[in-house]
Amino acid sequence: MKTFLLALLLAAMAARAQQVDPYEGLWQGYDGEWRHVSRQLVELAEAIPADKFGWRPAPGVRSVSEVFMHIALANFYLLSVTGPPLPADVKSENMEKTVTAKPEIIKWLKRSLEAVKSAHANITTADLQRKVKVNGRDATVDGMYLRIIVHANEHMGQLVAYARMNGIVPPWSAQAAR
Repeated sequence: MKTFLLALLLAAMAARAQQVDPYEGLWQGYDGEWRHVSRQLVELAEAIPADKFGWRPAPGVRSVSEVFMHIALANFYLLSVTGPPLPADVKSENMEKTVTAKPEIIKWLKRSLEAVKSAHANITTADLQRKVKVNGRDATVDGMYLRIIVHANEHMGQLVAYARMNGIVPPWSAQAAR
């Protein structure tokens, strides 16, 4: 009986350890916050059914797929302002409208999130203060990274609203409700 109870306790502990902490990364500086929003964006993209990627709340408003591609392309563009070049396969701004398949969108999203993560991990404190120009305005590399994370979170909110309008509960909310 003791062995059975011990096995049950260990199984429960293992199951609990495998659950994703919905607050992982929060309050851990830029890199932690970036991991957090990146995880949520990918989880949400994976949770939304492929047939909902073309859904839009109204005519003229970005669809689900367009929002995810907008995030990915903006990550690459804003990062390019800090130095790393745009990937050669970023062909045009129209990719937001022409890349519509869920697996391809998730691939672009993950790639852009990883590009930001890697670039930020390798930047020096001094380089964060380097001056850059964006849209004819002065900024710093640090300011560009702030813009990247704010932009990702802004559209995360939009995508959560889209998901809920389609009866989809964001995975981290579903986990917290258990």
